[in-house]
Amino acid sequence: MSTDEVVQMGREMLYVALLLSLPTVLISLLVGLTISVFQTVTSIQEQTLTFAPRIVAVAIVIALTLPWMLNELVTYTERLLLYIPRAMQ
Repeated sequence: MSTDEVVQMGREMLYVALLLSLPTVLISLLVGLTISVFQTVTSIQEQTLTFAPRIVAVAIVIALTLPWMLNELVTYTERLLLYIPRAMQ
């Protein structure tokens, strides 16, 4: 297996990891930003107000996107497992 092939496999792994984490990170960012604006406007500085809605939103997004995430992960794993024997020749 050449260095280029290893780099390509690593690049694809990082792309899949970024793709799978993107929905939860974006929702967490949007909910956090919304709560921060709300706290600024109302002068409420409660720490649980920022933490609890973010956890709930991320849990909902994970529940909704889990089939897609598993499909992407299985597809990547299949490609990787099919590529390894060819690379060892």
